[in-house]
Amino acid sequence: VAVKDPTAVERANLLNMAKLSIKGLIESALSFGRTLDSDYPPLQQFFVVMEHCLKHGLKVRKSFLSYNKTIWGPLELVEKLYPEAEEIAASVRDLPGLKTPLGRARAWLRLALMQKKMADYLRCLIIQRDLLSEFYEYHALMMEEEGAVIVGLLVGLNVIDANLCVKGEDLDTQVGVIDFSMYLKSDDDIGGKERNVQIAAILDQKNYVEELNRQLNSTVNSLHARVDSLEKSNTKLIEELAIAKNNIIKLQEENHQLRSENTLILMKTQHHLEVAKVDVEAELQTYKHSRQSLDEMYNEARRQLREESQLRQDMENELMVQVSMKHEIELAMKLLEKDIHEKQDTLIGLRQQLDEVKAINMEMYQKLQVTEDAMKEKNEIISRLEDKTNQIDATMKQLEQRLQQAEKAQMEAENEDEKLKEEYVNKSEQLQREFSQKEKQLLQLETDLKIEKEWRQTLEDDLQKEKETVTQLRIETQEIINLKKEFLKLQEKNRQLKTICQDQEAALQELASKLSESKMKIEDIKEANRVLQGQVWLKDKEATHCKLCEKEFSLSKRKHHCRNCGEIFCNACSDNELPLPSSPKPVRVCDSCHAILIQRCSFNVP
Repeated sequence: VAVKDPTAVERANLLNMAKLSIKGLIESALSFGRTLDSDYPPLQQFFVVMEHCLKHGLKVRKSFLSYNKTIWGPLELVEKLYPEAEEIAASVRDLPGLKTPLGRARAWLRLALMQKKMADYLRCLIIQRDLLSEFYEYHALMMEEEGAVIVGLLVGLNVIDANLCVKGEDLDTQVGVIDFSMYLKSDDDIGGKERNVQIAAILDQKNYVEELNRQLNSTVNSLHARVDSLEKSNTKLIEELAIAKNNIIKLQEENHQLRSENTLILMKTQHHLEVAKVDVEAELQTYKHSRQSLDEMYNEARRQLREESQLRQDMENELMVQVSMKHEIELAMKLLEKDIHEKQDTLIGLRQQLDEVKAINMEMYQKLQVTEDAMKEKNEIISRLEDKTNQIDATMKQLEQRLQQAEKAQMEAENEDEKLKEEYVNKSEQLQREFSQKEKQLLQLETDLKIEKEWRQTLEDDLQKEKETVTQLRIETQEIINLKKEFLKLQEKNRQLKTICQDQEAALQELASKLSESKMKIEDIKEANRVLQGQVWLKDKEATHCKLCEKEFSLSKRKHHCRNCGEIFCNACSDNELPLPSSPKPVRVCDSCHAILIQRCSFNVP
């Protein structure tokens, strides 16, 4: 007989007890009523069975006083894995009557059942077996497949509504004993199979509806998150589209500017090409005319040679010598023609280069005039550039003079060639001398051409430098224009501030004048109050006569009271009047103390 593993037997027994307790709880709850209290016996037995299942294979932990073996440790770990369990853990810790970890674990199980999420919490705990290994042995129920089966059975408890009072219940001292009498079969159970089948069908439908509701809630949450992400991405795309539109507008403007510049460059190049074509056609025509004239002269020379050969048959030997000389002269003439053609080509190229230089000089002169109008502050630099352009014009004139000299030399050479052709028989020696002279002249022309090339190179370098200076001047002009704009803006702001300051100063002056007037009035009032403080006015009945003239007061002689000395005078005796800035009319003054007199009515009139 094979020996069974005692831990496997314990796991199987606990699994069967969990099945029986969950099944009995559901059946009794459906028959009794789905809302259950804490005093309901099947519910109490369910918590006892769950406590035994969670305690199976639990590791013993050492404490300061004794060894501790409790299920609160793994249950407390659920709030880290499942964020919704933080509320249960916080409420369990805040309960005042719980003192032991076992009591907290029992309260946690009751709250999880009331939330209908006990299966979800334990499922998250079973998945993390590496964390459970800190609390359970490897052969524990929660570490094996039986734990997953129990979690699946706990899903059926979602059909039960539990109303448990955890606050006043003594959970620390409860004894967890399983009552097996509740799970024994009876005759009533056999008779009520049909009712159980109907209840099971209803429970299945409710579980299906709740599971469908959960899936729909999860899909709604995912759709909300997706809508938020799509809104964010849409806003980002709108911003990127606006930026792209702005970039496209800028690029279109740049493209338009570049096209306009390209058209201007094409117009300039076409104009230059037309001018060059006209010059080339003129040079070709001159070359053709010169070639025809040379051919005609050459034919005439040959005709004369034939006539002289016929007339001078006697001098055959000399003619042979002359023929050989003639061949040599022809070779020399061909060489001269080739040299002349090459020189003409070089002259044409030089003329084209001179035309280009003239056009560049004209453009540079126009640009310089524009910069002179825009830049009055840079007159010195522009004067230098004008000096350079004058030097370039002088060099161009020198080049033109040299070209004219070269053309004259060419004409002289042609005339000399005609003379040589006419007198080539008698003056062969002279031709040789002239040929040597022509070679010297050719050498001189070649040297002149080399010098002209060097001058052209130097002129191109100077033009490049002048272009760079012109670009620098353009940049400086742009900077000066920007500075002028900023200066104008600052002047406008300064003018506005000056107007505001002037308005404020005028307002302050008005306020100061009003304040000075009010201060003068206050000082007059204070002075009158000071004078009147120590004086006692006489009664109207007692003041009957003037102090100076001792005449009785009447309507014509009114009473005037001195503020300082307290004397009473009539208007005839107090004729001294002084103007005051605070009063529009002059004031009467006392003759003795020169204080201000106050007029009093001689009759009892208010």
